[in-house]
Amino acid sequence: MTVQGGRPGPGGGPATTVPAGLRRFTERPAPKDERCELCAAPLTPAGHRHLVDTGRRSLKCACTGCHLLFTRPGAGGGRFLAVPDRYLHDPDFAFTEGDWTALQIPVGLAFLFRNAALDRYAVFYPSPVGATESELDPGLWDALLGRTRLAALLEPDVEALLLHCERGEPTSCHLVPVDVCYELVGRMRLHWQGFDGGAEARSDLADFFGQVQDRARALEPLATRRADGADGEGGA
Repeated sequence: MTVQGGRPGPGGGPATTVPAGLRRFTERPAPKDERCELCAAPLTPAGHRHLVDTGRRSLKCACTGCHLLFTRPGAGGGRFLAVPDRYLHDPDFAFTEGDWTALQIPVGLAFLFRNAALDRYAVFYPSPVGATESELDPGLWDALLGRTRLAALLEPDVEALLLHCERGEPTSCHLVPVDVCYELVGRMRLHWQGFDGGAEARSDLADFFGQVQDRARALEPLATRRADGADGEGGA
């Protein structure tokens, strides 16, 4: 991971306390007897799904049945939302290192999602102490969102835009399930060593983004869509 300006400081936004529903991502793997937090059915630690508890702003582990139940709009009065399994990539996203510097984020990673209750975007970046919220002028984030078609496809609360800036490489932009972002935060906390994260953290980060890239379906390039007159996700 490229560190743009050292560890998070007072100008980089306050470090947030990881909610109880997200602490599983900052700890070692859960016991094998982990259970669904709604019906208590046994879960497979590596293969279960998650729900967003919109009332508590937290994630809950769910079995397949409970997850499917809340994929229906309005199920349960809208308190629980099923986190989808959609990964998309925008090959037309263009963002330079100078653009990233303007965001005042000290590391080359950030994710943002739309908080439906507050009707605004929340922006975070991983740090050795957990997820740190950006205090950047919302107008700059609006300009950023205008650069990618993924913003219009983003489902509130359950999906996020994940940005990765590596020195000398183009900044990537992926639409991912929101729990994936908190998994990334937890992995960085587990492996971070020293000032720059250390070799283990960098290796784990490369593996993480390799998996994201493998799962992501690319939007059809704009040049192709314009030539064909296509609409929608295109190629996704």
